[in-house]
Amino acid sequence: MHQLLKGILKKLLLSLFLLHASLFAQENISLPEYIETYKHIAMAEMRESGIPASIKLAQAILESGFGNGELAVYANNHFGIKCHGWQGMTYYYDDDEPGECFRKYTDPVQSFLDHSEFLSTRPWYATLFELEPDDYVAWAHGLKEAGYATNPQYAHKLIRIINEHELDRFDRKAFDPGYLAAEHLYADRPDEKEKMLAEQTEDISPEEDQRRILIYNRIKYVIAGEGDTPRSLARELDMRPRQIINYNNLDGPEPFEAGQRVYLQPKRRKGGEAYHIVSQGDTMEEISQRYGIRIENLYRRNDMTYGMEPEPGQKILLQDYKGTFFQYLFRRP
Repeated sequence: MHQLLKGILKKLLLSLFLLHASLFAQENISLPEYIETYKHIAMAEMRESGIPASIKLAQAILESGFGNGELAVYANNHFGIKCHGWQGMTYYYDDDEPGECFRKYTDPVQSFLDHSEFLSTRPWYATLFELEPDDYVAWAHGLKEAGYATNPQYAHKLIRIINEHELDRFDRKAFDPGYLAAEHLYADRPDEKEKMLAEQTEDISPEEDQRRILIYNRIKYVIAGEGDTPRSLARELDMRPRQIINYNNLDGPEPFEAGQRVYLQPKRRKGGEAYHIVSQGDTMEEISQRYGIRIENLYRRNDMTYGMEPEPGQKILLQDYKGTFFQYLFRRP
């Protein structure tokens, strides 16, 4: 009788295992399906945070087994982010050590959003945001050097995934003014759908009481109105005043001049034009603000000491040039 019960129990456990495996297999998603599903949030987050869409997708593919790994299935965690002081739901999983604590989300999209927050708020990842947002090779190596993963081949794996599936095409598309994210992805997530659509600029006619968000040098900006301050704009645009102050090289929360361009994202390392001819009264800070270039890069590119001001008629390089002839031609007024 004991052996009979034991045999029945074995068959029951085996049936349950096969049923679970069958259900799990039915939930599996193919790699092309995964890319198609999450490309929109990756591009939206690239515009929001500066993290390349190609990098975000490649990391998600690698870390989650394109959505089919245990953490992705049971915790909606697509980036392998551990708890690290996390106050939300948790999931325990054997990784570098047995039973490690990982973040758990109610929706995979939350994982993509939290990945941006995680990278942008950790000081050891700060140097990544000095890179061009479409330089996925530098980002891949930077993530490895900053300690995102322990695998010595991590950067090469990300680059291979990006190249094999041409994920860098989403880096280019993310800043296409005519691009509108597919609404069906957020049909049941009104808050995230609103966030996505708020990114769009060129093809949307705003209501009279809405502030138009524009793009220059791949940076979002608004035109300041009478009485606008970093605090009032931050409240209106759901940002922090300190972000607006930093993005625009301000000394403090002083009011903007009406008509002034106010950046909502970090400036770039180079401009969309080759150089600027200095007019009387131009300052490096004004040139930085006009072309959306970080002032430290502007000084470095022109071999100027921080604090120096240009002379009228001087050519200020906004981009890098290769070759001694171009260096001579554009670095000498």
